[in-house]
Amino acid sequence: MTTFVKTHLAQPVRQFSDLLDYLLRKTRPQEQWGVGIEVEKLVVDQRSGEAAGFDQIEGLLKILEAADGWESVTESGHLIALVGPSSSITLEPGGQLELSGKLCADLCCCRRDLANHIQKIVAAAGALGLAFLGLGVQPITPLQSIGWLPKPRYDIMRAYMLRSGDRGQHMMKLTAGLQVNLDFCDEADCIDKMRTGQLLAPLFYALFANSPLMNGEPTGYLSTRGEIWDRTDPDRSGLILELFHPEAGLATYVDYALDVPMYFILRQGRLVDLTRHRFTFRRFMAEGFEDHRPTFADWDLHLSTLFPEVRLRPQIELRSADSQPPHLVMAVAALAKGLMYDAEARRQVQRMLDPGDDAGRLAMYRESWRLGLRTPCGGHTLQDIACELLSVARESLSRQGPRCLRGADEGVFLDGIEEVARSGVTLAERLLLAWKGSRQEQIGTLLAHCGYPGQSLGDLCL
Repeated sequence: MTTFVKTHLAQPVRQFSDLLDYLLRKTRPQEQWGVGIEVEKLVVDQRSGEAAGFDQIEGLLKILEAADGWESVTESGHLIALVGPSSSITLEPGGQLELSGKLCADLCCCRRDLANHIQKIVAAAGALGLAFLGLGVQPITPLQSIGWLPKPRYDIMRAYMLRSGDRGQHMMKLTAGLQVNLDFCDEADCIDKMRTGQLLAPLFYALFANSPLMNGEPTGYLSTRGEIWDRTDPDRSGLILELFHPEAGLATYVDYALDVPMYFILRQGRLVDLTRHRFTFRRFMAEGFEDHRPTFADWDLHLSTLFPEVRLRPQIELRSADSQPPHLVMAVAALAKGLMYDAEARRQVQRMLDPGDDAGRLAMYRESWRLGLRTPCGGHTLQDIACELLSVARESLSRQGPRCLRGADEGVFLDGIEEVARSGVTLAERLLLAWKGSRQEQIGTLLAHCGYPGQSLGDLCL
């Protein structure tokens, strides 16, 4: 949920075509396509397993800043983010730590960036008694016991979310996901990828399901994070079903974004709260707000506060995977690249995963959080589809990718998740089977299941 305001976008927005053109600015020829990953981790006290307090997390950022020369970002006198030339380390509302990695030409570059990040945070955390969990929902600490990150925007958002759904604050403070950012070359390519990404949402929820616990107890869901997001805000989360219409284009996404209520705009370093009434960007375009008129910076900020399964920021961002143990992080990126950056692979996804109507798409999407790989899909299950599409992704990566890792192509990053698909037993189900004993035994289970680094850095992310 990184929402840095881009001060170089102060030009006024005057008409619909300006908003459309903003999205088209980020088109790239295929030979320049890259992959970026955003990895959120739960930060916990190493001994108690409880969510770490902000003072501890701020201490971690200070150590990282001193060690690596990051540019610090402060709000209200607190260090809340670190920014580098091509990546950033930010905090989610409940203190979840996020790496927004640099856009890389290949997955081996992503892996090096991630491995370096993990090495640094694990080294810094030891003196503070902290640990990191690659898990989709905070498993032990209750919502009310987790403090809020001291950012004024979260004061606005948390109050609004009490009115927009019944799980918005859970989303903000308890959840952790893994996003993959991808490029497109033109409007048709963008829409085809966005449709494909939405069809992949239930598969990614099922295959990477890793959040079966909350308040120390099973929730009845394998991806509790998916259920939480669905109950956060119907205006801005879920599937954008209009994108499946045959005539859909980028204007369809702009229309969707225009009708989502705004949170805020930034003027002279201060947030202007727009949540007192339902105030959409479309209305902002037509009427302004007080003496403020919309700018491209406002549009960019608004786009960053939309949370559908696939969004434009203006790169395409896939948002469905739960946070993963370190050795499976690259599997999410590899599956996304393999299935999204190849036209034939996208056709296979559409053939296997599209039931052809909105009711069917929604049913499979919502069942995936509870049933995981057992979710019905036509006459098959998502386990069957996962096994087939992993083979499709391997073939695609072999066609696309460099042999940058011990002579192997990027399909090697799929090895760990292929074992999950073949067995049909998700990470969530494995955690539930091991969830027993005393609190200390449970903490040991969590660290073994998804703790960082989890293995030697030499083998990390394979």
